[in-house]
Amino acid sequence: MHLPRLIEKMRSEVCLEQCLPIVPLECTILPVNSPRVPRALLAVIIVAYTAVGVLYAALTPTWQVPDEPAHYNYVRALAEGQGFPVMEPGDYDQDLLDQLRSQGFPPELPIGPLEYEDHQPPLYYLLAAPIYRLFGGAVLPLRLLSVVFGAVLLVLAFATVSVIFPTRPELALMTAAFIAFIPQHVAMTAGVNNDTLAEVVVGGVLWALAAYLGGGDDRPWAVGLLLAAALLTKTTAYIMVGVAIVTVAIRRRQGHRTWGWAMGQLAWMLIPALLLSAPWFIRNGVTYGWQDPLGMARHNAVVEGQLRSRDYLAIYGWRGLLGQMACTTFHSFWGQFGWMGVVLPARIYQGLGLLSTVLLAGFLWWLCGRARPSLTFLQRAGLLLLLASFFFTTISFFWYNLTFVQHQGRYLFPALIPIGMAAALGLSTLTGALPRRMCFWVTIGLFVGLAALDVYCLFQFIIPFLAR
Repeated sequence: MHLPRLIEKMRSEVCLEQCLPIVPLECTILPVNSPRVPRALLAVIIVAYTAVGVLYAALTPTWQVPDEPAHYNYVRALAEGQGFPVMEPGDYDQDLLDQLRSQGFPPELPIGPLEYEDHQPPLYYLLAAPIYRLFGGAVLPLRLLSVVFGAVLLVLAFATVSVIFPTRPELALMTAAFIAFIPQHVAMTAGVNNDTLAEVVVGGVLWALAAYLGGGDDRPWAVGLLLAAALLTKTTAYIMVGVAIVTVAIRRRQGHRTWGWAMGQLAWMLIPALLLSAPWFIRNGVTYGWQDPLGMARHNAVVEGQLRSRDYLAIYGWRGLLGQMACTTFHSFWGQFGWMGVVLPARIYQGLGLLSTVLLAGFLWWLCGRARPSLTFLQRAGLLLLLASFFFTTISFFWYNLTFVQHQGRYLFPALIPIGMAAALGLSTLTGALPRRMCFWVTIGLFVGLAALDVYCLFQFIIPFLAR
């Protein structure tokens, strides 16, 4: 080869090597330029979740989802034209509840006196009341409504992660699949309650705020509409007001905007939310007193039979309280069914503990690893957004447990999108060292295994232990 040609070839190879990006140690199992593939796989995840959810809804014995009778009675009051119920003394009967649970909710014992959810915001019950009327009060259609909400949550989880990592569709799919097949979450989305709708509105706000971080400051009112839905659904969703404030602060700092701009953006978000939800809070003020617009003080006074944290602390001390909280919260995040009475064998919790540890280690590796590519502003801001959501949810969980012993992992479910994305990043990082084909099958195998665990828990534990 002539010398000039050799020099030119060397220059082109050096230039090519310098221009090539460093490939991070992450599992990328999907073609980025094929949007139909992720959507098709998302549809498969939703169909699989829906099939398992319908099984849970149809086969879980009636009233054997936590607080299901009280939520049902709220729906019934609206559907039968009694208006919004009022939280009153006697709505929580601990002796009756214990008798019902111990005897498997026999039909001869009424559930009507259980009305301790009457303080809840109204949106879920307004949506459920037409289903009640249409099907004559049957429980299964109301449970299936929650399954539908669970499917919507998967779409919102996929959409939120896709906004933050638009070139990593596998992360959005892993996040949706992780949320879809947590056994306890499936069980809760197959019951009559407002939990899943609260998760849906939290997911909707997260998706809208992620889009807002990408430059959607001309539509802050849309965030305000979703915040109104959060305020009218469940107090666990109220954390999204704080997340919205954090998001505006991030945009202000990044764009070098004025505080006046930030106040204007917050006004567009919070004023519509407050105006739309104000009638409910005014009604509560008139009913329970203006010092209790949420009705929580009335609720806490009525549910006197519930175990208080101060009493538990006096008996077992801090070590006992914190140890029990950690153990029960972990168990009930993954699967502790019925009214917390159906506990899985230790070997299953050990396997789930190993899985949780591995995924957490993978996420920390991604977070601190040098193989992680530099993040864009949207990605860094989106991660902060999800971190804020997780942080506020966790604080809310501990705050609730300052009063009542409620070591239930389901109270962390409003943070499932950030938890799911952390799990997806951890899984992607750990499997990135594997060959591409093996990476794909390991990932598929994990989520198929979780779906199989859902079915196993239903037929091996829930039905045998809870059937009358």
